[in-house]
Amino acid sequence: MVSTSGSTLPAPLQANALSDILIELDGMAKSHVSIRDVTEALGERSFGASLAVFALPNLMPLPPGSTIVFGIPLLFVTWQMMMPGNRTLRFPSRMANYRIDRATFSAFAGRAVPLLRRVEKWMRPRLPSLRHPLFDRMLGAFALLLAIAVFLPIPLGNWLPALALMIIGLTMAAGDGLALLAGVCIGIASIAGVAFALLATGAVLSYFL
Repeated sequence: MVSTSGSTLPAPLQANALSDILIELDGMAKSHVSIRDVTEALGERSFGASLAVFALPNLMPLPPGSTIVFGIPLLFVTWQMMMPGNRTLRFPSRMANYRIDRATFSAFAGRAVPLLRRVEKWMRPRLPSLRHPLFDRMLGAFALLLAIAVFLPIPLGNWLPALALMIIGLTMAAGDGLALLAGVCIGIASIAGVAFALLATGAVLSYFL
């Protein structure tokens, strides 16, 4: 397993907003960007910021397969959020070393940064009392449920869960408890929508079979 609690990138990079970090990563003089590069750049904010980064591709058109590349780490992030006392995000070495080609990452960054800029300007520390270890584990379980919903083959069904995960991740990184509640509400609505879609699909299939 690869720990991402520390970082080999310059300290000023870690002080920037998530949108700035994506710009810096896109400007790296490399033919690819690895999952390790992304998580190391996020540094101490790795759980919340990683949640946002890996949820974002599901909100935008990208080359085929991109959502899987970013989506599988999303399951690892949410699973580890539930672990008691776990403050360090880890990925299996093979996953951490997975390379995203420059064109795919540039397409992602080009679409993600404007969206992040619009959301980040509303983020500020609020309701710090919500950041409790027990609440964080409950939030991790809820985020895992949303991450699973993102993978379900429901037309347009992954958009709302991904939006909720992005907001939850950004608010965790910014310490904004008030906006976090908004993300949770969107997440609840998305789970209800997915459940309704599954029930409706089951009813239609049972009628014709």
